[in-house]
Order: sequence, then C-alpha cells, then structure tokens
Amino acid sequence: MTVNNNVNNQADTPKRIRIFDTTLRDGEQSPGASLEPEQKIVIARQLAKLGIDVIEPGFAISSPGDFAAVQQISRELQNVEIAGFARAVKVDIDAAVKATRDAARRRLHLFISSSDIHLDFQLRKSREQVVQIAREMVAYGKQFVDEIEFSAMDASRSGREFVIEMVEAVIAEGATIINLPDTLGYAMPEEYGEMFRVVRQQARGGDKVSYSAHCHNDLGLAVANSLAAIRAGATQIEVTVNGIGERAGNCSLEELVMAIETRKSAIGAETGIVASEIYETSRMVSRAMNFPIAYNKPIVGRNAFQHESGIHQDGLLKNRNTYEIMDPEAMGIPRDMIVLGKHSGRHAIKHRLNEYGVKLDDTQLNDVYDRFIAKADELKLVPDNVLIRLASETTEQQQDPYSLIDLQVLAGTQRSRIASVTIRERDSQQEQTYTGSGTGPLEAVIHCIQQAIPAAGEFEDLELHSLSTGEDARGEAVVSIVHNNERYRGTAIHNDIILAAAQAYVAACNQQLMSSQARKTTPSAFNKDIV
Repeated sequence: MTVNNNVNNQADTPKRIRIFDTTLRDGEQSPGASLEPEQKIVIARQLAKLGIDVIEPGFAISSPGDFAAVQQISRELQNVEIAGFARAVKVDIDAAVKATRDAARRRLHLFISSSDIHLDFQLRKSREQVVQIAREMVAYGKQFVDEIEFSAMDASRSGREFVIEMVEAVIAEGATIINLPDTLGYAMPEEYGEMFRVVRQQARGGDKVSYSAHCHNDLGLAVANSLAAIRAGATQIEVTVNGIGERAGNCSLEELVMAIETRKSAIGAETGIVASEIYETSRMVSRAMNFPIAYNKPIVGRNAFQHESGIHQDGLLKNRNTYEIMDPEAMGIPRDMIVLGKHSGRHAIKHRLNEYGVKLDDTQLNDVYDRFIAKADELKLVPDNVLIRLASETTEQQQDPYSLIDLQVLAGTQRSRIASVTIRERDSQQEQTYTGSGTGPLEAVIHCIQQAIPAAGEFEDLELHSLSTGEDARGEAVVSIVHNNERYRGTAIHNDIILAAAQAYVAACNQQLMSSQARKTTPSAFNKDIV
C-alpha cells in the first residue's frame, strides 16, 4: 500500500505511532479526579493490557503517594516504557529518576515554558535564562537516563524562532524526543502541523530526534491537531483515556486511536493499541475518577453506537455498515445498537422482542406498536420491562419468566439496609416474598432478587441516568449481567431509582433466560445481534 503522509511523500507501509498515555499524570490533574496509589497501579496494568507504548504514571515530586505509585508501576510493568515527569528543576529530576529506577525501559520527561506570557508572568525570567535552564537540566538528567523527552510548554503560543532556539539547545545537550505542546488548546490544525514542519526542518539536529504532540481540547481540536502533527512528522502522540485532563481535557486516546484505525489509508499511520480493551479501560478510568462519560462522547459514549430513528434502525438491522463506520464489539463495547423511543419503527420493536424470544404475528405487532408509541410519548424511551409488558397485554400471556410485584426497603443511618421483594414466577403463577440485607438499599434488593432467580447471571454493572428535572424526575436504570460469557442488559424507568434498578435487573435476568430458551427452541433462526 502506498500512502501520502506529507513527510516522506511516499511510504510503503503506515508509519507506527507510539501512544504515550498521561492519564495518571495530566489526566489526574482534572479537578476532583485524584486517585489513590492503589488505583493508579490497577489502571496502569490495564493500560499495559491496552497496548500503551509509554506510561506517565504521575508526578513523583508532588507527593509521597505519587512517588510510591510511580515506583511500583515502574517495578511491575516491565514491558512498557515508563516516563518520569519533572520540571526543569534538580529536585524534580532526582525524584523522577529515583521513582523510575527499577523500570526495564524509562525516560525522563522534562518541561519548561516557552511562551512570552508564561515567561513574563509565571516564571519571571528572560528567554536567555530559560534556554540556559533547559540546557543545564537536560545535561543534568542525561547523567541518569539515555532517553530524555523535552517539552517546550505552551509552544503553540510561542515565537517560532524562540522555540527553534530552545529545541537546538536541548538537542545539543542530549534530548532525544522533542514535544511541542498545544498546552492551552489554542492552535488550529494547520498552524500546529506547520510548527512541527518548521522545527524539524530548521532546528539544528532537528532531523536526528523524534517528535511528540501533546494537545489540549479547549477548542475541541485536540484530536485534529494531533492528526495534523502526525502528518507533519510526529511519531508519538500524548493522550488520556476519555480525554480527561486540565480544563477541557487532553487528546482522547480512544478517539485518536480509532480515527487512525478507521482512516488508516488516508492518514498513513497505525498504532499498537489492542482495540478490544478500549471500552473496559474507559469504564475503569471513569469509575475510578468519578468522571461520567458524556452520552455523545465519540467511541465510548452511551449514544455512540445507539440509534432511535426508525430509518437508521431499519438500515442497521439489514447491514451494520449503513449507519456505523466502526464495529463496537471490536472495541469491547456491548452490542446494544437499538434504542426504543417515539422515532422507532416496527422493525426495531420486532427485533428487540426477538431478543427475548417473543414472537408476534403482524396483527399483534401492529397492536404492540400502537401501544408502544403512546407509551413513548410519556416516557421518551421505552425500557425493556415495559415493552415486554405491552407484548403480554397484546397476547394476553405473561411473556417474562419473572415479574417484580412488590418491593419494600428499610433504610437508616445506624443499621444495615433491609429489603423485601415479591416475585411472581410465570410458569407456576406463584408469588413468593424474599428478604435480604446489604450495606446499601440496592445491594439488599439485589440479594433478594438473586434468591428468587438463582439461575441469573452475575451482576456486572449499574448505570443511573436522570431523564428529567425537579422533584418528580424520572430515573433510568441500566443493569448488565454476564452469563456464560454473554452480556445481557435490562433497562427500566421510574421516579424511584431503587425500584428502577430492581426492575432493570429483573429485565436483564429475563432477557438471559428468554434468550437461552429461544436459542434452544430455534437455534438456527435466533440471532441476538441481527446485523
């Protein structure tokens, strides 16, 4: 394959882009995103599993906890290069060098500001002084490590001639990687790419080092600017999971990687990221940092691969490529592409009911559709448990194996939460009440339901979303369970979020049981994911 990468004009194969992850350093600088050292270690293991080339585990000088985390990650992850982050200050360098001492491969990442506004108001130093500091600290760090990455902070708002002067100075002292950050997310893609071209061509020794891009997202251009840097010769991009970071965040790992993967021939590049680990990594970071992911976030957002429009749903059910340019399952994202709302059509409703093994003739489907549209106007989104109930009303038969009849929860500040749940079993039509306790009301409820449905899969995840505001706001609950390596999801909507979560859990259990039964009955005709 021959591609134009705007650097060598012609290349036989895509150039390999190294992914430098700074989730645990720059990402953690997001207000409220602080991590415990143990959490950093867990996330670092997942980043290694994801295929990250370089991990920046933290800022060793900042706290004993950060130092310990950097040290432990350096010792444990021997297959990943570790970057020790430091200001151009000796004590920072000493801490970074000491914390990363046991890494199999490591580098020192030094930074100092280069823009006049930073020099005048933050550092209060002249250009000459800053160049001298950069030169001396790179030389100092070179005593300890072979690989030194130097970052000219706020390079995109700096004078081009001064950036070149600083780059020449640090290259002369042994810097091997030059990072030209768009620290404030200010640059336009054409400007940012041009900066890399000029520095590479005009700085003495500029053709002997590697180049890295570190982009912030203040104008929503972090990914675009990073791609511009790749076209201009950068071979490393610095990213964070979910795009977290200072202010509006950093270049999003998942967005950059999938842009490169999806448009590989146009960009002329590739990465070593294991795509199937993207979703799990995203969820892990979101939970650890208590940072919810926006519904419309590309790649990992809840709506990224969901469709409500009847036209889109019909196309997807015939061929996924009609309205999707990526395969979510290849990124570890559960297949759940159909969202049922007032814009949905009969085809989507029939598809969802098929997932539960519910078969309707055309007359019954029309009746369910009429009931569905009326309910969709009321609820906005129609959850699975309501759809099954509508089908039951049409067929005059209870479709779901288990129904939640009653729920009571006793909560208090000085005691365990106690729950009582009444479940009706379809085949016997018997109702039975179960009791359970837990540290929280939901845990107590789940313990009750697990007694009633012993064959249910393992409770994996719960998402709660507010669908409206005010005291009478409705909450949507989405529960995921896993059984025999298959994931099932149930949804429910109610003013009481505990009740909604309980209904969603029962719906997920019902989907598992009904889907399994449908496969046994008509194994050749049943397909959980019709695409």
